[in-house]
Amino acid sequence: MPENLQDALILPCGATISNRIAKAAMTEGLADSDGAPTERLVNLYRVWGESGAGILLSGNIQIDKDHLERPGNVIIEGRADADKISAIKAWTAAATNKGAHFWAQISHAGRQTPIAINNNPKSPSDIGLKLPGNRFGAPSPLTIAEIEELTDRFAQTALLCKECGFTGVQLHAAHGYLLSAFLNPRANNRDDAYGGSLENRARFLLNVVERVREAVGSEFPISAKVNSADFQKGGFAFEDSTKVAGWLADAGVDLLEISGGNYEQPKLISIEGVDGEEVEVVAPSTAAREAYFVDFAQAMQDHVSAPLMVTGGFRTRGAMEYALNHGAAQMIGLARPFCYVPDAPKQLLSGAATLPSIEKELRLIPNWLSFLRQFQMLKLIDSFAVMFWFYAQIYELAERGEPNMKITPFRAMKIVENAEKAILAQRK
Repeated sequence: MPENLQDALILPCGATISNRIAKAAMTEGLADSDGAPTERLVNLYRVWGESGAGILLSGNIQIDKDHLERPGNVIIEGRADADKISAIKAWTAAATNKGAHFWAQISHAGRQTPIAINNNPKSPSDIGLKLPGNRFGAPSPLTIAEIEELTDRFAQTALLCKECGFTGVQLHAAHGYLLSAFLNPRANNRDDAYGGSLENRARFLLNVVERVREAVGSEFPISAKVNSADFQKGGFAFEDSTKVAGWLADAGVDLLEISGGNYEQPKLISIEGVDGEEVEVVAPSTAAREAYFVDFAQAMQDHVSAPLMVTGGFRTRGAMEYALNHGAAQMIGLARPFCYVPDAPKQLLSGAATLPSIEKELRLIPNWLSFLRQFQMLKLIDSFAVMFWFYAQIYELAERGEPNMKITPFRAMKIVENAEKAILAQRK
């Protein structure tokens, strides 16, 4: 029977999602210097809470104040004072006011912690990022005792999130952050129980899932976000991802989100990586469609019992329902469209065939200078300016309740830079 975006989805834990559209996680940068949700963050999710999405996923909620993805991350270290708990509850109340699920994406940035936050972050091994510039410090390997302490902290944070009104959690094991780095043999050269074989490299993640399930109970949704691949030679490969996805489903994960890439190979934001991209290992049929990871998810279906969510690139209802009806996904994730069409799910569920194009607004390098895109550094600047444009739209939604399409990518870079500097100044 054909599946539609309007169809409900019943998860293995018994929770019901009202439709097949999720707002995927996007970093917001709207917490205060202590990692508490601000009124602006509450306002943002009040807007998105009225979007019509079945699930809203938060941006990175960090379990360690010394390991942030960027200034302005929410920080819940497994404990919180009364003021922070009140702020978290206001946030979840706004997001769930119209009946959407609101899931906390729980993370630890690991070696991808900016040097402005921590110049000696923790990681599986002492292998640093191979990136130009000096944005990330040299990492130190976690001890087994520290890994076990972090395993407990993931569980404690998940439980506190449940107590504060989140209706589910997602463990961020993609994009090169700590849980993902343990899976990646290019970042993990340990020779103990957490390194070497895939079983060992997956041990930390699977232990976290087990402890989180013990903490939140059998009826509370647990999701995991995993890379389909790192797109690097010698990295976390698709065959590895398929096995890990199967183990996660067997461990009781209710929804697996399929993504890809890391800071060295940032597939999701269309930047050509700095460390050599590997040929994809599944047929590239999505070239005729639009979504980034549909083929990987479809290839996983025979090996995974849990529902799959695919995020990245979807802009038309036809492509979304194609994915649903061809066994590629049970949930469609949208991210960037929420920044400029905050009621995108309502539009799609009401029959809209496509979401608006914003190519003009994102054009940093004019067409007549397009030859400049052949230069790697300019390509990087162009791509990151586009990313900051979406950050700036998140700020606009938080402050005014609507996007500001007149912001240019260059202006957005300055807006975000100033906002992060202000948070860092207060943090110190």
